[in-house]
Amino acid sequence: MPVQTANPAIQRVDWVDYAKGICIILVVMMHSTFGVEAALGEVSWLNGFIEWARPFRMPDFFLISGLFLAARIDRPWRDYLDIKLVHFAYFYILWMTIQFGLKGPGMVAENGAASAALFYLESFIEPFGTLWFIYLLGVFFVITKALHRVPVTIIWLGAALLEAATIETGWMVIDEFASRFVYFYTGYILAPYVFALAKWFGARGAVVLLGGLGVWAVMNGYLVAGGYAILPGISLPLGLVGTAAVIALSVLFARTSFMDWLRYCGQHSIVIYLSFFVFMAASRIVLLRLGIVSDAGLVSLMVTFAGVLGPILLFWAVRRTPLKFLFERPALFRITETGRQQPAKVYPAE
Repeated sequence: MPVQTANPAIQRVDWVDYAKGICIILVVMMHSTFGVEAALGEVSWLNGFIEWARPFRMPDFFLISGLFLAARIDRPWRDYLDIKLVHFAYFYILWMTIQFGLKGPGMVAENGAASAALFYLESFIEPFGTLWFIYLLGVFFVITKALHRVPVTIIWLGAALLEAATIETGWMVIDEFASRFVYFYTGYILAPYVFALAKWFGARGAVVLLGGLGVWAVMNGYLVAGGYAILPGISLPLGLVGTAAVIALSVLFARTSFMDWLRYCGQHSIVIYLSFFVFMAASRIVLLRLGIVSDAGLVSLMVTFAGVLGPILLFWAVRRTPLKFLFERPALFRITETGRQQPAKVYPAE
């Protein structure tokens, strides 16, 4: 059973780590599959699963990210900004610069140094590549605290309307905020009910949970295949129900040690998110050039494996070296005196 306390925000909760593990693997799999398909010019058999997971893949990640906010939101603004804005800004800028360093030479060769430099500067307002999730988290945390005194019903209804509006301005921050904030805010305001739901799932038998998950999986697949999953009024409930399904599955996994590797991935989900692109791109290039495996779906799975395992190995390799700044924010980049006494790591659940 998950670790539960009167205030679940204080300690790690097993099922949360499993849920994050599920989410991060789905995210890596999505990017890996699309990258392989683009390189080969064909659609793989894995694409159907990627589309099936679309309704809940990112909603689940954002909702869980908001679960523990209640324990922090009443902190003074300076402390709050340090842990909820500067923290994510540090890792975003660091890894955005690393990504740019890898992709920049190609940009310079194709469009010139001035264009590449402008693109780098634009990345401070328009999230760079796969790092948009990290960027948006900081935005969500700040906006939620700024609106802390506004009645939650008004905020939630406004966020739900934004999600239903399917806003497409071409600016990622605006578009993703509109479609994702409702999930983050739902996790924040309904955290006690989410933990209660997980506890209720924990009291059910495995057969009952698996039966319910089977019904949901078919329903989700039907709505996706029929093109209904993206419709206003359907996408939000489908995302919330999908998140509940991931929680139920995570509660099942938490009952056994067989899936401990998934929990570990969840505990280090941001480590994986920050650096998976390096291992994903490298493994894709190597596998496609070798040509030993020709099936696009199988190549995508192999690239996914590399994209998940590579960051973990990198984390282990640097965590006690001067390179630990890759996953641990140095005291120099803290804005509070107490924060400077203890460097902030990127991988705790909060």
